[in-house]
Amino acid sequence: MKNKLFLGQSLNESHQKAISNLDPNLPWWKRILITHRRSIGLIIPALVYHFFWWAYFIKFNTWELFVDKYFISIMAIFGSTVAGMTSEGGGAVAFPVMTLAFKIKPSVARDFSLLIQSCGMTAAAFTIFWMKVQLEWNSIIYCTLGGLFGIIFGLEFIDPHLTPPQKKIGFVSIWFSFAFALFLLNRYKNRRTFTSIPGFTPGKAMVLFITGVFGGIFTSFAGSGVDICSFSILTLLFRISEKTATPTSVILMAINTVIGSYWRAVMMNAVEPITWDYLAVSIPIVAIGAPMGSLIGTHFHRQVLAALIYILDTVALISAYAIVKTNAVLIGVSVGIILFGFAFFFGVTKLGEWLLKKIEARELDA
Repeated sequence: MKNKLFLGQSLNESHQKAISNLDPNLPWWKRILITHRRSIGLIIPALVYHFFWWAYFIKFNTWELFVDKYFISIMAIFGSTVAGMTSEGGGAVAFPVMTLAFKIKPSVARDFSLLIQSCGMTAAAFTIFWMKVQLEWNSIIYCTLGGLFGIIFGLEFIDPHLTPPQKKIGFVSIWFSFAFALFLLNRYKNRRTFTSIPGFTPGKAMVLFITGVFGGIFTSFAGSGVDICSFSILTLLFRISEKTATPTSVILMAINTVIGSYWRAVMMNAVEPITWDYLAVSIPIVAIGAPMGSLIGTHFHRQVLAALIYILDTVALISAYAIVKTNAVLIGVSVGIILFGFAFFFGVTKLGEWLLKKIEARELDA
């Protein structure tokens, strides 16, 4: 049972070697840095965020924000933990809960998702770097470049033309398709996986770039997207292990949300004041929750994390159909997105199988 629930962290080779060959004669502080690296990785980002947060709240005496916005703080507990644990960003919880349950405008929910993830995901990213967890750097580089273009293009030219119902239904439909992608992935219990993309070529770089573009566009209206897009392509097409793809998606989302937050707040000057209040009551929570989630996620078995995503995405889809006022066109578009997503991810899976066979054939020939 334990093996079904938990699986050890995927650390890079240098840190694995440092742990296994720990010199008993090392100075005490070096031993602490190696043996208690996990705890230190959690504490450092939390202390930084809490220092500035407490300083601000004490100076301006803004504690009254919690009186009528406490529900956002509660939501942040679950959102930040999910963000760190899985390939779905905190926006996967924040956006549907805020728009469907709390009746908050999608633009406010999207901006809040970007802003809070730019805090929580960067905290989780620090923990991942500090822990020296295995990452897929080609994906980080090329998906980031594509995501930069995608999120700016989406914020400027796509998001303004979408209605609130379209954003709500579109979000849950896309994420439900992603759940199907995970289902396809987990059909193969003992499949072969890699820690980095084998035989990296310019063509594969272009695939990652295009993935980043679409992920950035999804993020532009939903506050999350580049993480699930990169995770899907890495695991289904390139057969990267989830233990590598998940922290990689966290790093990507941290970068993409920082870019999106800057563009909305500075370049567009379009973030509503209430959004900053929501951010203020959530920062001290996500500064701990997201790094903690990233550590929890590295120990849970992939089937457990997948089951969590299945539940979240299914509940979001059912809730959207029950709450949002839809019409025949909107339902048709939603069903079309889901069916297209199913077909697309199935095709990517088959293409991944073909690429794996080519790799194995080359290995035999060698």
